[in-house]
Amino acid sequence: MQNIDIKKVKETANYLKSKTNSKPQVGIILGSGLGGLVDEIELTHSFSYHDIPNFPVSTVKGHGGKLLFGKLNGKEVVMLSGRFHYYEGYTMQEVTFPVRVMKALGVELLMVSNAAGAMNPSFRVGDLMIINDHINLFPEHPLRGKNDDTIGPRFPDMTEPYNLEIIQKAKSIAQQLNIPVHEGTYIGLQGPTFETKAEYHWLRVIGGDTVGMSTVPEAIVAIHSGMKVFGMSVITDIGIREDMNAITHEEVLEAANLAAPKMAKIFKELLAKI
Repeated sequence: MQNIDIKKVKETANYLKSKTNSKPQVGIILGSGLGGLVDEIELTHSFSYHDIPNFPVSTVKGHGGKLLFGKLNGKEVVMLSGRFHYYEGYTMQEVTFPVRVMKALGVELLMVSNAAGAMNPSFRVGDLMIINDHINLFPEHPLRGKNDDTIGPRFPDMTEPYNLEIIQKAKSIAQQLNIPVHEGTYIGLQGPTFETKAEYHWLRVIGGDTVGMSTVPEAIVAIHSGMKVFGMSVITDIGIREDMNAITHEEVLEAANLAAPKMAKIFKELLAKI
């Protein structure tokens, strides 16, 4: 267990401020295969994770490794192209370090995307789901340890982890764009294995619609920091299925790549209305 190192957060934020004139209002974290949004950004600065002080480095195929600054539909954004996962061996503090840095840069809204497996029987591969709640089944908590009251409360309220007003705007935009979207609960697990059939059934019983290995720690830290959060899942595999075919990471990336342009459109239009 590690406590939040605010000194390192400030050091990283100050480094990035010294290299850019950007004052991002929105932070975006891109999930597996969802890097298409990178092509939409009016890029002003790009930093390899290797070159940013105190930053972890992504090790997963399908994830980039750059922090991008620019404009998206008129809004100044900072974009994480390639996120960090607990299953890679990082601490929860390392996984959520970029969220802390985004807050220190002035970000007030965090937008997150992920590739997820589906338990909801009405979902199909390639569908999109707006996350309206989550269930945290990670074995470690990103706020465990001594709390720093200057950055957030000891016991953050999680009644509305994903902003309901923004969710309504996103649903309206999806309807206007004629893009079907679901809405539901995302369950966060440690990974890196995909779930067994029995686990998928159990996750459905406890109230989950989708499941993945990210997002939840990021959302918790964003809420702790006083940020608003909006999240979407791309359905890349169906967990509860009759056949015995195996799920591969390559298939997940392929499904995410096909659905990514639809999610990118919603994210882009949503930024214009915030």
